[in-house]
Amino acid sequence: MLEMILSLYVTLMSVIFAGVANMVFCKYPAFSRLTIPMDAGKILADGKRLFGQNKTWKGFMGMVLFGSLAQLFWGLILKTTPSLESLNLFYKVFANSILNNLWIGFLLGLAYVVFELPNSFMKRRLEIKPGKTAVNRWKWFFIFIDQADSLLGCALVVAVLVPINSSQFFGFIILGAGTHIVVNLLLYCFKLRKNPF
Repeated sequence: MLEMILSLYVTLMSVIFAGVANMVFCKYPAFSRLTIPMDAGKILADGKRLFGQNKTWKGFMGMVLFGSLAQLFWGLILKTTPSLESLNLFYKVFANSILNNLWIGFLLGLAYVVFELPNSFMKRRLEIKPGKTAVNRWKWFFIFIDQADSLLGCALVVAVLVPINSSQFFGFIILGAGTHIVVNLLLYCFKLRKNPF
């Protein structure tokens, strides 16, 4: 069990790095021209935004870019520690190479941001403000979904590329969501997030 948990963390550690890097990137004014909503302000027939103000092209492209760079960086670190490298599920199928790390990281970053969008769509329908969580009966549901949606995307990338079992698949989502909460709390303490969840 402990080895499986460690393997899950080693496999997706680059996603944690990429998420933190992207949060910092989005917080500061560099490339401010990209800080435009992905939905271009589009309002649907129900009178509500498609995704909202916080889903920007800067965040989207940043996560894809940092996903690739973080996977490359993590791969280089793991090359120096073979015992950890052997725990990375990707490297059981693909060589730990620059090219492989770039496209694996690209897919992880892309899945991360794409799988956040349905959650944003649902929250706009329920009139939950962008960047906030629900304050009604939906509160705890959306606190979990806010942390798990992107991890579902990443878990699917792993499942498509690597043979994994259901325990590993749901482990990625549950452990990832818990880790996401801890990372968000740290980012909140460092004023890189407006709210802890």
